[in-house]
Amino acid sequence: MTALDPRGPAHGGRTRIFLWHVHGSYTTALVQGGHEYFVPVLPDRGPDGRGRARTWTWPPNVVEVTPDEARALDVDVVLLQRPHEAELAAAWLGRVPGRDVRAIYLEHNAPQGRVAEMRHPFADRPDLTLVHVTHFNALFWDGGTTPVRVIEHGIVDPGYRYTGELPRAAVAINDAVRRGRVTGTDLLDRFARALPLDVFGIGAGTLGGVEDPPQHVLHAEMPRRRVYLHPMRWTSLGLGLIEAMQLGMPVVALATTEAVEAVPPGCGVISTDVERLCDALRRYANDAARARADGERARAYALERYGLERFLRAWDALFAAALACA
Repeated sequence: MTALDPRGPAHGGRTRIFLWHVHGSYTTALVQGGHEYFVPVLPDRGPDGRGRARTWTWPPNVVEVTPDEARALDVDVVLLQRPHEAELAAAWLGRVPGRDVRAIYLEHNAPQGRVAEMRHPFADRPDLTLVHVTHFNALFWDGGTTPVRVIEHGIVDPGYRYTGELPRAAVAINDAVRRGRVTGTDLLDRFARALPLDVFGIGAGTLGGVEDPPQHVLHAEMPRRRVYLHPMRWTSLGLGLIEAMQLGMPVVALATTEAVEAVPPGCGVISTDVERLCDALRRYANDAARARADGERARAYALERYGLERFLRAWDALFAAALACA
């Protein structure tokens, strides 16, 4: 880990970014940008102080900071990801995001509730920029007069690893039991009758799956399965779906939220008809050649649309715009 260096803004062309470790997969892609990233750490490494990732590989330009160390930093941008982080950042840095230091709010999630009431907590905030990870989310969230940008996901290419040797479907869901219908957990029994499932993710052990595996284990195990199943009803576009495609897996997915953009024809099967999706699982189980061909097309598409370089260029442009508005 690099030593703490409380020098001035954007020295050496590197923006100094303060952000909480909220989503490990997303942050893993973001910190490849070559800037300086400061992540809060607390002794219990709880949600407001996780520090550096333990199950993902992060470069040394990601530096853990305690509350006392944060006070000594001269950061350029605060990247907020949860509503309460605005107050946390003010307490840790001694500066109010949007007033004393440039601020960006990164919204990872699709809105919940009635469509007419999907107003974002940071709506009507001209002092910051609201970034959505999908066009679907930007369409459904009401941001009022807050400037809005969409930066679609990008991930570190895990490489083509598909073997499809196991006639089973891989599913990646975090907190599957708690989130229930939102993540399509209630549909898993129906899908499992068409093709056996292996469920990965935080809390997956309660479903007889593999609970919170390190990323390298996930990338080794998922592509041994014939197909990737994405049963999400109402979530943002999961990075597990993009990772599966870049691994070379064909996809069977509910045609909801952003999945209709992420899985074009020839890369898998998407539908709101569960029985049609069950038929697709059975067809992939019985036709390994088709599964491989669709998976190869899925990888090519995901590399182009959700490639890391495009993602980082978009963030670089936004950071530069934020600094230019100082």
